[in-house]
Amino acid sequence: MSFPRCALLWARLPAGRHAGHRAAVCSALRAHVGPFPGTLGRVPAVAPASSSASGGSKAPNTSLFVPLTVKPQGPSADGDVGAELTRPLNKNEVKKILDQFYKRKEIQKLGADYGLDARLFHQAFISFRNYIMQSQSLDVDIHIILNDICFNAAHVDDLFPFFLRHAKQIFPVLECKDDLRKISDLRIPPNWYPEARAIQRKIVFHSGPTNSGKTYHAIQKYLSAKSGVYCGPLKLLAHEIFEKSNAEGVPCDLVTGEERVTIDPNGKQATHVACTVEMCSVTTPYEVAVIDEIQMIKDPARGWAWTRALLGLCAEEVHLCGEAAAIDLVTELLYTTGEEVEVRNYKRLTPISVLDHALESLDNLRPGDCIVCFSKNDIYSVSRQIEIRGLESAVIYGSLPPGTKLAQAKKFNDPDDPCKILVATDAIGMGLNLSIRRIIFYSLIKPSINEKGEKEIEPITTSQALQIAGRAGRFSSKYKEGEVTTMNREDLRLLKEILNRPVDPITAAGLHPTAEQIEMFAYHLPDTTLSNLIDIFVDFSQVDGQYFVCNMDDFKFSAELIQHIPLGLRVRYVFCTAPINKKQPFVCSSLLQFARQYSRNEPLTFAWLRRYIKWPLLPPKNIKDLMDLEAVHDVLDLYLWLSYRFIDMFPDANLVRDLQKELDGIIQEGVHNITKLIKISETHKLLNLENLSAESRSRLPGTLKSQARRTRAAKTLGSKAAERPSPSAAERSLASRLVQQGLLTADMLKQLEKEWLTQQTEDGRESTAPGTSSKGSRRKKKEPDSD
Repeated sequence: MSFPRCALLWARLPAGRHAGHRAAVCSALRAHVGPFPGTLGRVPAVAPASSSASGGSKAPNTSLFVPLTVKPQGPSADGDVGAELTRPLNKNEVKKILDQFYKRKEIQKLGADYGLDARLFHQAFISFRNYIMQSQSLDVDIHIILNDICFNAAHVDDLFPFFLRHAKQIFPVLECKDDLRKISDLRIPPNWYPEARAIQRKIVFHSGPTNSGKTYHAIQKYLSAKSGVYCGPLKLLAHEIFEKSNAEGVPCDLVTGEERVTIDPNGKQATHVACTVEMCSVTTPYEVAVIDEIQMIKDPARGWAWTRALLGLCAEEVHLCGEAAAIDLVTELLYTTGEEVEVRNYKRLTPISVLDHALESLDNLRPGDCIVCFSKNDIYSVSRQIEIRGLESAVIYGSLPPGTKLAQAKKFNDPDDPCKILVATDAIGMGLNLSIRRIIFYSLIKPSINEKGEKEIEPITTSQALQIAGRAGRFSSKYKEGEVTTMNREDLRLLKEILNRPVDPITAAGLHPTAEQIEMFAYHLPDTTLSNLIDIFVDFSQVDGQYFVCNMDDFKFSAELIQHIPLGLRVRYVFCTAPINKKQPFVCSSLLQFARQYSRNEPLTFAWLRRYIKWPLLPPKNIKDLMDLEAVHDVLDLYLWLSYRFIDMFPDANLVRDLQKELDGIIQEGVHNITKLIKISETHKLLNLENLSAESRSRLPGTLKSQARRTRAAKTLGSKAAERPSPSAAERSLASRLVQQGLLTADMLKQLEKEWLTQQTEDGRESTAPGTSSKGSRRKKKEPDSD
């Protein structure tokens, strides 16, 4: 408390027993500091906040305001000045005053004018009351006001300035809402890219369905230009253009989140670069830029990257490739920049037809078939059933490393390879060249995440169905006509409805806060967690009608994961933008461990990383081992991604990349033998079906359901048979060994079980001596152990 302020408040003491003393002290203080400003006797009214500060047209979501803790004051080193000047406060009287203050409607309305809605007002009051009641000494000004109110020399409303000051301490956002709104104003995004606005760009939209040649024509422009950049949605696509460009004699570099390849041995940058869309430079000038799959500008999580590339690339010509559904939005966005869009329409190069009959049984598979599933469990189940039928299949799903996907695609495409069937997720929708004759949808239901970050389980969209179905009968493959159908008859009608619907036009493009904006937010809210900063930023943000703020749940997940680790804000932001699969516990714990090592200033060396992942790793023996290896591959990806942001702390990128290639080979070997891994994993379940719940059994494929029914039937042969040790338990170890050694197939096992059930039924009817039956049963149980 400043000396002038102390004097001012002391001068406001009520007349009475302190009157003479007060006058003397006031006179002395005036002589020391000069005349007191303002009129004494009443706390001046606090000027209300501006309308924009109180939320303007958009009221903030106050549930995002996390109150900070203001600790009660302990004993002051100078003593309790307020008590010395007036008297010690009676806590009971103070509590009554505070309760009266809280209940006054006028105070609540005044609080609302300053942004304190009912929720914030209540939280602020509870904190204010605890601070007053638990402090051993209060600031002189508030002590004197409380004393004045006790003596009826001041009104209870005079507490409001002190209450508001406290509220702004625990909710600092109240103090700077105007500034925060300006920082989070995401309107007019074209103005963020002055280099692009300084040139007049030619925009060409290559519109058409899958396999129409639209990307081919754009790439031809790219290859013939003096300089160019290709921006793709996947590392696989960036690699493909990188290799194609260099193969045709056009020097091209590669830039992805985890990899930088400079084709020049001296490190000089090439005139052309192939990159993932997030990694494109918006300051480097190019003659031609290609943005592939422009319709992904609507993606709830990644759409911001396409918006940034569309508005920010400094290229004389920008060629966009994608669905017609994006034409109107792109035209509207570029209208604000004064750039016109030239649309070139393409038609599919090969015919494709939807069949009038479903596959219904895997017995009807033909070479060139691709079964599309939307879950790994379906992938495993279908692959296993195909193997039972004596066919070989390739497998592709999203979490496989790029090298493994390419190896599986090569295996499927090779006319000399016996593998003629592909089982895949919608990962085949882009990035892989596949020789597919017929697409078979195993299901039409796919889990997805909407713009609010909520999980939805709905039929696939028309856009998704067209993207996947279009992989059949591609122009460059040996099948010049494509076919599409479903696994189940009841899905076929729905598939035709989905494919015949018009594709909904894209109405908005994604945006994303930059590190600089978050830093400015943190400057105003220094004690707020990064996750909470993001929430407040998104809530305060203002966007034009053609834009939306991308979902940031993954960012917030990482922010909360490493919140307790001491890191600078910019470093913390980079760690949180690292792409990780939050469903993989090992990957999440690795991000945490990497951040912890960084905070200790301990470089993450190659030797440390080998110990951490327990290298060398063995080939997978079952599906769980394969999934663990995929997680380790993701961890190495995370290391490489961070190594390009923190070179000193992640110094061994080249060694780690070599290690990752070796791991990719191990995973390829596992995926090549995936049916054996599935067989080993499934055999354990097959012989323990009695432990499965009814719900689990209902999800089993038909083959295993029949096994479960037969197992349950064996249990109901009669009380005498039920008393005997279970033959299935006795056979478990022998059957497992025989299956693993390849001496027994699933079909043979089913036949043996059928014969065993028949034999046991006959024995049950013929047997008259329970002891004999029991003894025979015991002998059968011992035989496998003695084998």
